[in-house]
Amino acid sequence: MNREKTPSTRQEVRREVPAAARARVAALYWEAFGRKLGPALGPAETGRAFIARHLHPDRGIVVLDGEEVIGVAGYQLGGRALTGGGANDVLAAYGRVRGVPRLALLALLERRAADGELVMDGIAVDPAHRGRGVGGLLLREIAAVAADHGCHRIRLDVIDTNPRARALYERHGFAAVRTTRTPWLRGPMGFSAATTMRRQVTAADARPAAPGRTP
Repeated sequence: MNREKTPSTRQEVRREVPAAARARVAALYWEAFGRKLGPALGPAETGRAFIARHLHPDRGIVVLDGEEVIGVAGYQLGGRALTGGGANDVLAAYGRVRGVPRLALLALLERRAADGELVMDGIAVDPAHRGRGVGGLLLREIAAVAADHGCHRIRLDVIDTNPRARALYERHGFAAVRTTRTPWLRGPMGFSAATTMRRQVTAADARPAAPGRTP
């Protein structure tokens, strides 16, 4: 069974994306989700720049190894997510002719949080650090954030081509509630189904803020 190793003692969790790490976080996101985001935000260089420019740092949790960001988890709360940029931003970056169809694709990926719910915006871990507990650190901190904000549930979507991520979520208490099949997206975005998973937030998830953890 594929289980995570014990996290390195050098790893530090922070509840905000450092200003100097915006490009690094955008690169991690693109490495993890570029196939899915490419049709809407590609090519890669343009997409990474768009993500970095429109990040909401206070909606991200990062794991640092020394000074390097090796993992990031984004979440949506209060109507704001880690990855931002509205319709006008897309049209400004890509032009009206190319931008309008991109907006339609982005709309397919949009998720809204219900009252009392935190929606995850994806986890991205540096390939060189996978299997070392980074994903677990991020998920535990996500749960703490949800508890600190009075949320009773965490929700996420995982695509059918990412069984590793689904296994991670299941190990951390998430359960599948439904699967939406989208075979027409297999060609352009690389997946043909997305499974919604949920996890209840419990009193055990809350903990006092530590250095680097600011609710």
